[in-house]
Amino acid sequence: MARKIYSTKVVELGGQVQDFIAAAKMIIMFEESMTLPELRDACVMHTGNHLEDMIKPGDIYKIGNAEFKIIKVGSEVQKNLMNLGHITVKFDGGASELLEGSLLVEEKPIPDIKPGDELAIYKAEEKVADGSWLGLKGKTAIVTGAASGIGKAVAQAFLDNGANVVVCDLNPNEPNFELHEDSGKVKYVITNVTDADSVNAMVKTAIDTFGKIDILVNNAGINIPCLLIDPKDPYGKYELNDKVYDKVTGVNIKGVYLVAQAIGHEMVKSGGGVIINMSSESGLEGSEGQSIYAATKNAVNSFTRSWAKELGKYNIRVVGMAPGIMEATGLRTLAYEEALAYTRGITVEDLRKGYSSTKTTPLGRSGKLSEVANAVVFLASDRASYIHGVTYNVAGGKTRG
Repeated sequence: MARKIYSTKVVELGGQVQDFIAAAKMIIMFEESMTLPELRDACVMHTGNHLEDMIKPGDIYKIGNAEFKIIKVGSEVQKNLMNLGHITVKFDGGASELLEGSLLVEEKPIPDIKPGDELAIYKAEEKVADGSWLGLKGKTAIVTGAASGIGKAVAQAFLDNGANVVVCDLNPNEPNFELHEDSGKVKYVITNVTDADSVNAMVKTAIDTFGKIDILVNNAGINIPCLLIDPKDPYGKYELNDKVYDKVTGVNIKGVYLVAQAIGHEMVKSGGGVIINMSSESGLEGSEGQSIYAATKNAVNSFTRSWAKELGKYNIRVVGMAPGIMEATGLRTLAYEEALAYTRGITVEDLRKGYSSTKTTPLGRSGKLSEVANAVVFLASDRASYIHGVTYNVAGGKTRG
């Protein structure tokens, strides 16, 4: 049965709430609504969780007795607001926290909505055998660097598909995950991927807790922007040095091999598994001000190709994942932005404009963490059983531009 992730009641309809249009940030739009002028100048507002992080295309939006498939999620829909029209509903809960983003649903006649009707959203993947298509239920995945960012999104996706997850990170604070009755179990282990003893202790904990390891996502990594040569400040703050080199290569290269080696031994014993190495688009293309980071990510690409040749005979698949520009997370700190902006001779403001620019990305937007996570869980599943020794560029078609 599909899992309901959000519900509320309709309490008002029509133009009486149009004064809130400047504040509302989440618009549910129907193309046919242009034929309903009495509803045209209204807005959707409600409180609760940040649905933009929870909902994706294919999920089901239900209001009253009508059911719609969600086609798009995100602010890119809002620019078409005046052309497409929208239907206004004011939901209970007040307006203290308005959600960012918007939904575009499939074309259907607008239902006869009335106060008291329930609005609900259901996860699409659970419409079909609770996500069993991927066959991950009961498997065990280890995800390094998973207390935040892409790693956390990947861990959540495995849990949603019924896999047990060992979350590894140096963060002393255990991260929170959304769990439901069909979720896998999660075990948090503080791990230093650059230290063999720490890695071996984490692997032992994983085996003791879940009995086996089926999947490794080698995600832990760091990036310290710097220049090879800084003529303005030779050997200064933003020029590459041994400390930066050792720290970045320690996590991004040594950490990847230590974890893969320790878990690889277990996979050979158990008869197979999947290793997914997290690279970066910069490892394929290079990146100004990030040469050491890009070099380590290209090393990860070489690990993927070489280990695929070595481990295939043991029924261990090895695949790479190379994300491009993704939505901002807490990992993109001001200090990081200041360093990268300096290496490129621009301001932090200009750097942020560059992140938001989509002229070199054919899909016209940054990627979502969930989109990387979705690709990872697919590649980890038996549905991808003949994919081996390649790195997938998940970057919206981004070019050198």
